[in-house]
Amino acid sequence: MYAYNQQREVRTLHVVPQKRVVRKKIQQKKIRVKKVNPIVALFRFTVVISFLAAFAVLVLPTSFHRLIKQVFFYSGVPIKTSYENNMKVQNPVFDTAVNLYSISNPITNYISNDLYKNQLLLTPTIQKMHSEVTTMYHTSEMAGLKKQIQNLMTHYPSIKPAIYVWEYDRGQYVDINADKIYPAASIIKLPVLVRMFKAIEANQFTIYDEMKMLEQYRSSGSGNLQYSQAGKSYSMDYLAKIMIQDSDNTSTNMIMSKLGGMDDINIGLRDWGISTTYVRTWLPDLGGTNKTTAADIAKILYNLDNPGFLNINSRESIIDYMSHVKNDRLIQAGLGDGALFIHKTGDIGTMLGDAGIVYAPNGKKYIIVILANRPYNSPQGKDFIVKASELIYKAIAG
Repeated sequence: MYAYNQQREVRTLHVVPQKRVVRKKIQQKKIRVKKVNPIVALFRFTVVISFLAAFAVLVLPTSFHRLIKQVFFYSGVPIKTSYENNMKVQNPVFDTAVNLYSISNPITNYISNDLYKNQLLLTPTIQKMHSEVTTMYHTSEMAGLKKQIQNLMTHYPSIKPAIYVWEYDRGQYVDINADKIYPAASIIKLPVLVRMFKAIEANQFTIYDEMKMLEQYRSSGSGNLQYSQAGKSYSMDYLAKIMIQDSDNTSTNMIMSKLGGMDDINIGLRDWGISTTYVRTWLPDLGGTNKTTAADIAKILYNLDNPGFLNINSRESIIDYMSHVKNDRLIQAGLGDGALFIHKTGDIGTMLGDAGIVYAPNGKKYIIVILANRPYNSPQGKDFIVKASELIYKAIAG
């Protein structure tokens, strides 16, 4: 018993001093705080703030426009430019584009394409049709005419126009904001018409086929088909005729549905080398989400005479429709006596436009496209287009 207690006491004597030594070392340890030079600290703070400010000013805006905006908002990123006759086109037209919005939102395009007024459109999809599209050759810009138009623009400060003119004899042209994207309004019906005849040439249907007017196609705005009885049938010829001559929105929706929806129109445009014109909304597109440029529309007009793009029957029908457009108060009002004009107009209140081909009595021929952003329904938009048309006609055919 004594031996056990003695051993226990010995162990205790050995342990206690060790704990005391450790505690003593901890108490004796001194924490050293490194002193920082205030000038150095201020310098470091200044460098960090300057870097962050430069990043916010220089990097973030570029990243937003080139990446973030492309992903979350619809926009095409051009990746290739056109060449003509081994010469660089003076006003390059992008042949194709990468649509990052469609890549990041693959489902929404199909949903919006097949839904109209919350009803599903079950329509056939037209196969892709290769087209031999050509581009106008450019020689020199008509500097004198361009200056006259620019002087006219100073008298209409509220009108923001895009103008493209190209004459056939020598390939001279005028370009004022021709590559700037504008709301297409009813001018979008021109590529819809051409796409319809490309489908007819591909034997998808005929001009005599009939289509029923259903409630989901009925559309407000221009045209009288909106007042017709549901279930009544109309030929494709009649629908195309009133789409162009009366600018009928209901018939346009019917034709687009027949073609397979908005996506098919866009596929056709890309196949033709048109990258900045697209359809995003069934008509009426009062918000201006369907877009185009003056240069794109001019290229489509130029290829109406191209036998490698359209056959003779298609060209004759298209020209017949476009030569009887009822709205003659814009470009046509500025033409001289005896001039013929095939064209398509567009008006959504904030954008007024007209585009077509002029045939002057003296044999002169030219393409003219005028798109004018304006205050809502401002009559100055019409006045500007008429006066610009007068200047152009006198300079080329006068």
